[in-house]
Amino acid sequence: MNHGKYIFAQLTDFLPRRIFDRIVKQYDGNKYVRSFTCWNQMLCMVFGQLTARDSMRDLLLSLEAHKSKYYHLGFGPSISRRNLGKANQKRNHKIFEEFAYVLIAQARESCYRSDFQLDIKGNVYAFDSSTIDLCLSVFWWAEFRKTKAGIKLHTLYDVKTSIPAFVHITNAKAHDVSTLDLLVYEVGSFYVLDRAYVDFERLYLLDRQKAFFVTRAKSNMKFNRMYSNYCRQNQRHKVRSDW
Repeated sequence: MNHGKYIFAQLTDFLPRRIFDRIVKQYDGNKYVRSFTCWNQMLCMVFGQLTARDSMRDLLLSLEAHKSKYYHLGFGPSISRRNLGKANQKRNHKIFEEFAYVLIAQARESCYRSDFQLDIKGNVYAFDSSTIDLCLSVFWWAEFRKTKAGIKLHTLYDVKTSIPAFVHITNAKAHDVSTLDLLVYEVGSFYVLDRAYVDFERLYLLDRQKAFFVTRAKSNMKFNRMYSNYCRQNQRHKVRSDW
């Protein structure tokens, strides 16, 4: 018979509870809450993510099988479709967003970095977006086209640590380049961008922050080359030209 903690409880022990409670207090997340706290809500959603649940109904059916273990798993005294759904709908999403960035910062500090070696001091980021299609009848607020809904997931990916450094969700109609205004550029870091992000005014602001960008040129781009750097062409150096 197992007398220790459940595996899920051991995993959630790594979460900084004091920081989470401070964020909850900042946004009054547990105001007027009797039993199902923000911490219980988050652990339920973490359980659904780790067990690959497809919907809240699927999540609740899975949780129901562990009803006798609710206290030991950190879910609180009881869980129902009503209190979980109400919590997801009413509580401030900033609580979980800020806590997610705390976890991301901790993960990036402790990540093993030797898999990606570059002789540069700054970090290397890749920025792009993915369109996620949704059912229009269910997600009516995310109208994309006449027959379907959708959102865009904009992600700033830290190439050295393989961990996202910034995540932002917008309507699927939002243009990719507009999210560049939300980034805080690090001095000396490199940002790899697709040509959808070619906007001279925004890229100039990136340059003013003493950061660097790598992107693809549009076919109709009008520019004049001011100077070129010498570029060695051999098997080790694949760069054909350095403008």
